Amino acid sequence: MLELSHRLDGFQESTIRKMTRISNQYGAINLSQGFPDFAPPPEILEELQRAAIEGPHQYAITWGAQDFREALAEKQERFMGLKLDPNENIVVTCGSTEAMMTAMMSICERGDKVAIFSPFYENYAADTILCGAQPIYIPLKPPTFDFDREALEDAFKAGAKALVLCNPSNPIGKVFTREELLDIAKIVEKYDAYVITDEVYEHIVYAPHKHTYFASLPEMFERTISCSSLSKTYSITGWRLGYVIAPKEIINQCKKVHDFLTVGAAAPLQRAAIVGLKFGDDYYNELTRMYTEKRELFLNGLDQIGLRYFKPEGAYYVMVDISEFGIASDNEFAEKLIKEVGVAGVPGSSFFKEDVNQYIRLHYAKKPQTLEKALEKLQHIRKHF
Repeated sequence: MLELSHRLDGFQESTIRKMTRISNQYGAINLSQGFPDFAPPPEILEELQRAAIEGPHQYAITWGAQDFREALAEKQERFMGLKLDPNENIVVTCGSTEAMMTAMMSICERGDKVAIFSPFYENYAADTILCGAQPIYIPLKPPTFDFDREALEDAFKAGAKALVLCNPSNPIGKVFTREELLDIAKIVEKYDAYVITDEVYEHIVYAPHKHTYFASLPEMFERTISCSSLSKTYSITGWRLGYVIAPKEIINQCKKVHDFLTVGAAAPLQRAAIVGLKFGDDYYNELTRMYTEKRELFLNGLDQIGLRYFKPEGAYYVMVDISEFGIASDNEFAEKLIKEVGVAGVPGSSFFKEDVNQYIRLHYAKKPQTLEKALEKLQHIRKHF
C-alpha cells in the first residue's frame, strides 16, 4: 500500500475530547470540554422552531446568509468600534475552529512560521502544522501570565509571519491589557506581520478587566484577522456558527478557502441566531453577571477544599495546581480524577509547549447545582490521591 500523509504523524486524539469521552464512559461530571449544561436564550430557541418549519433549508450564500452577515456586522460594529461591510469584511464559518483554520490557510505558505503564546488551545499548533507552517512558542509566565517582549520580538526576528492571540485566553483566562496589546502591535507593525485573534470569549470578562479588540487598535485592522463564534456568547456550541472579520483583501482569500473547505454554515441555524445578534446591552450585562456568579461559586468552593488555582480574568476556565498530590503525570491524574472522584478535567500539559505536568483545567459553564455536585465530589479528592 502507498504511504499515508506524514503531516499527521505527530497528531493524536484531542485531549479535551478524549476527556469528554472518558467522562461519559464513567458517568463523571464533565468539567473538561467547555460547553454549558443550560439552555440557550429562549428567543433563539423560538426562532429555531420557526426556522425548522419555514426554513431556509437549502444552501445559504457560501460566505454566510445576507441577513445574518448584516446582523453580525451591526453587532460587531457596536462592540469593536469599527465600520464593517457585511459583504466585504465577513465570512461566516462552521464554528471558530474553521474560522481559525481558514485564517491560517489564507495567509500562510508552506515553510512560514507562526508565533503562538504558550499555554494555548491545542488547535492552534495543529492548524499551523496542517498548513505546512512551523509554530514558534512564546511562554506566558505564571502567576500573572505576562510575556517577555524580547522573546516575542525574537519570534518575529526568526521569521514569524503571524501571531495567534487568544483573548480572553483559553486555558488560563488571561485578559490582555490594552498596554500589552499596544506592545504587540508595535512589534507586529515593525516586522510587517499579521495577528490572528481568537476572541470567542469576548463577552465573558470579569471586572475590573476589559476586553480590547486587537483590530480596533490604531493601524491594526489591516493586519488583523479576527476570529470568533456565537458558541459561548449564546450557549449554542453545537450550532457551529463562527466567523472571520478582516480587510477586504484578506476576506477574499478566506472566502476561497471556506468555499472549498466546508461550502457553508447551516442556513436554518443562521436564520435562528439573528435574533441573538440583535440583543441589546441588557443581554450582555446579564451574561457577565451570570458568569461572575458561577466563577465566585466555583472558586469559593475550591478555596474551601484548599486547592490552589489561577484566578481567571475572563472566559470560564480555571487552571488548578495539582503539584501537592505528587503525581508525575497530569494525564494519569486526570483519568484517575474521572474514575475515582467523578469529575472530568483536562491535563494542563496539553496546553503547554513547555514541560509542565502540575495543572488540571476545569470549567464552570454549568448550572449552579452541577457545580455544587462537582465541588462536593472534589471535597474528597485527597482520599484518592
